[in-house]
Amino acid sequence: MLLSIQNLEVKYGTEKALSIEGPIVLEEGDRVGVIGSNGAGKSTLVKSILGLVPYQGSIRSALQPEEMAVHMQFNEYTDAMPVKYIMETILGTKISRNRKLQELIAEFEFEGCLGKKYTKLSGGQKQKFTIILVMMQEAVLTFYDEVTSGLDFETRQKLVEHMVRWYRDKEDSLVIVSHYYEELELLANKLLILDKGHVVDYGRKEELFGRYCGRAVMITDNTPQNRELFKAYGQLAAPAHLLALSCESREKEQQLADLFLQHDVNYKRSNSDIEILYINAKSRYDARQNKESGR
Repeated sequence: MLLSIQNLEVKYGTEKALSIEGPIVLEEGDRVGVIGSNGAGKSTLVKSILGLVPYQGSIRSALQPEEMAVHMQFNEYTDAMPVKYIMETILGTKISRNRKLQELIAEFEFEGCLGKKYTKLSGGQKQKFTIILVMMQEAVLTFYDEVTSGLDFETRQKLVEHMVRWYRDKEDSLVIVSHYYEELELLANKLLILDKGHVVDYGRKEELFGRYCGRAVMITDNTPQNRELFKAYGQLAAPAHLLALSCESREKEQQLADLFLQHDVNYKRSNSDIEILYINAKSRYDARQNKESGR
């Protein structure tokens, strides 16, 4: 066990920002995606684990502080020198003498940025710079807090592809806070779903998907024709422009696939769509909360 959280409570003034009964346990090799709407408590959770905010309750870890690394949402560095020298000063090593640093710079295609001042870097280049610094710490547990926030789609996609390649054959444990579902599909093997400071659910991606979505989902456009065509089939909660149809069995999936083909309807089949998973987990959680409160 790397980390265990139980009966955790964080307040900002009189407002309760986080309340986790738990236990939430992170094991070696876990890559936990933390998702939830704004104000769900995602960044507060990371700050609590790192001891950056006061809290009540239990956060137990076998790790020393130096065995954890963090990439926070906002970072700033001096503009007095090119980033090459900032990098070498922070890491205490020369790029020319450190093979791992050279590999990271090449992986993130950062060679052309080394001579620039920090303020002259683009948003994506600034994120790459900080990610390289974080990865060089070789931490047992690394936190990434909204690492691609504010970047355009293409830059986000390339940045995540670099991260996926770098961690592919490694045993590093990660906690990744993100509101981009596709990133967590690529990087996370577990999900922690938060809502207004409370835990909606926690577990392995495939287990949560089966719990809230079934064996697979078929996703298509939400049109009057499609609503009529698939009205006899169980529909999951989904974004307003989509229909999501649950497939509890292989037979049900085949029936739906035949119907899509017969009527020439485009669709996507998924057994890992985190957006659909999240919407249905949140919907079921809200219904349970409303029932308990008598609404």
